[in-house]
Amino acid sequence: MNRIFCLFAVMLLAPSTASAHAVVFPKRSTHGAYEKYVLRVPNEKDVATNRVEIRFPSGLRVVSFGDVPGWQLEEIRDSANAVIGAVWTGNLPAERFVEFPFVAVNPKDDAQLVWPAYQTYASGERVEWTGPAGSEHPASSTTIGASADASGGRLSIYLSLIAVLLSLTGLGLALRHSA
Repeated sequence: MNRIFCLFAVMLLAPSTASAHAVVFPKRSTHGAYEKYVLRVPNEKDVATNRVEIRFPSGLRVVSFGDVPGWQLEEIRDSANAVIGAVWTGNLPAERFVEFPFVAVNPKDDAQLVWPAYQTYASGERVEWTGPAGSEHPASSTTIGASADASGGRLSIYLSLIAVLLSLTGLGLALRHSA
């Protein structure tokens, strides 16, 4: 039984360690939606992170930012005054993470939004989260599609129902054997 518990614990922890990089959530959204996005940045070094930068994908219109205590925001704008990036400066100690929220209007067509991000440490080291999926420093991405919310929502419901049925079956078998 202990082996099963250990295996289960490893399975739960493995995805979290594999995805420890600058990530934008949600991973899926719908056409034209006003979406609240969050850039989550962990500090995996022994020295503080003091600057985080993101460039916004073309076709996305950023309309507002949430305040993050202890961090200063600088908006990067193009010649048409559209927000094309953001830089936050502050202090993120080792083994902590910070989330930077912003609201944007999604493109009206199917799209794969790629979010190049840059993390600078107090030592001067800069990590570029701009690589392809599966690389050492991948850029985060979000899929924009008409049925992004609907299909994901239905799948979650089906998986939840299956989990409940399996739990009830296991409970029934356990009670039958104990009687």
